[in-house]
Amino acid sequence: MIWAYETGGPVTSSPAVADGAVLVGSHDGRLHVVDKAGKPLWVFPTGDLVFSSPALSAAGVAYVGSDDDHLYALDLTGQKALWRFQVGSCPTSVGVGPQASRCDVDAGPTIGPDGVIYTGGDAVYAINPDGTLRWRFATGGHVSASPALLADGTVVAGSQDNLVYGIAADGTKRWDFRAGDDIESTPAVAEDGSIYFGSDDHKLYALAADGTLLWAFNAGDDIRASPAIGSDGTIYVGAFDSLLYAIRRDGTLAWTFRAGDRIVSSALVDAGGAILFGSQDDRLYALESDGRPRWSVALGGDVDSSPALEADGTVYVGCDDHKLYALRARAR
Repeated sequence: MIWAYETGGPVTSSPAVADGAVLVGSHDGRLHVVDKAGKPLWVFPTGDLVFSSPALSAAGVAYVGSDDDHLYALDLTGQKALWRFQVGSCPTSVGVGPQASRCDVDAGPTIGPDGVIYTGGDAVYAINPDGTLRWRFATGGHVSASPALLADGTVVAGSQDNLVYGIAADGTKRWDFRAGDDIESTPAVAEDGSIYFGSDDHKLYALAADGTLLWAFNAGDDIRASPAIGSDGTIYVGAFDSLLYAIRRDGTLAWTFRAGDRIVSSALVDAGGAILFGSQDDRLYALESDGRPRWSVALGGDVDSSPALEADGTVYVGCDDHKLYALRARAR
C-alpha cells in the first residue's frame, strides 16, 4: 500500500485520475480531490450520498452526480462549481425509499466525443456542456448504471424496468431489449459494436449494435458489475455468486475464479492482460488472463468500487471502510 485517504463515509464510487489528482465520491455526500501523494486538494459538498463515479472532460471539467438529484460540473483548477443540473422533479430529493431514490444521479456520467454528458435518474438525460438540457428519454424505472455510446452516436442505457434502450443522438428510441429483471450493469461496447451487460436475472447478455440478441450466458446470481473486455475479446464480469466469469466472444465459459463474497466491482483489464477487481470479502484481486491469481490484498471493508490504474502501475480503489487506497500493482 502506498497511502490511504479517509473520507467520512463508504466509498463505492470508482476513482477518476486527472493530471496531478485523483477524484472519488463518498457516502459522506462529497467529492474528494486528492493529490498523487494522498493529500487533500479540494472537497466539494453535495446534498446527499455520492455513488456516482466522476468523469473528466478533455477541458479539465469534472462531472459527478449525487443522490440529491443533481449532476454537478466542477472546475478543478478554480475549485468551484460551474453549474448544477436537476434531474427530474421527484417530490423527495434526499433520503431512502422509492420516491427519494428515483431521481438519484448514480449513473455515470458518460462524456461523448462532442462534450455532451449522459446520465440517468428517473430517465436518461443528455446535457450540453453548458449545463442545459439537450434531451430527456423517459424510462419505466430508475437508471442507476452509466450509459454507453456506440460509434454511430447511439446511447445504450439500462433501467430498472428490465429494459436496455438504444437511443439515437437526437433522443429518439432506436430499439429496446427486455431482460428478465432489473438492469444495473453499465453496458460495455466491443470494437465490433457488440454490447455486453448483466442483469438481476443472473444473465450476461450480448446484443448486436441494432439491439438483437446474440447470446445470453447464465451466471449463478445477480450481475451488477460492468463487463470488461480483454484484448482478445474475452468478457470478464463478476456476480453476486462470488464468481468472476471469463466468457468467450461466442458466449461459452472460459473459466471462473471464486472470491470470498459477492462481486459488485467492475473489472479492469490492464495492458498486460491482468484482471483487477474488488469483492465484498474485503479484498482487491489481480488475476492472470487464464484465471490464475497474481496477487490479492486485504483492505478494511467491502470493495464495491472499481479500480482505476495509473500509467506508472499505481492502482486506486475505494472501500467501505471510508477510504480511498493507492496501491502499487505487483508484477507477475
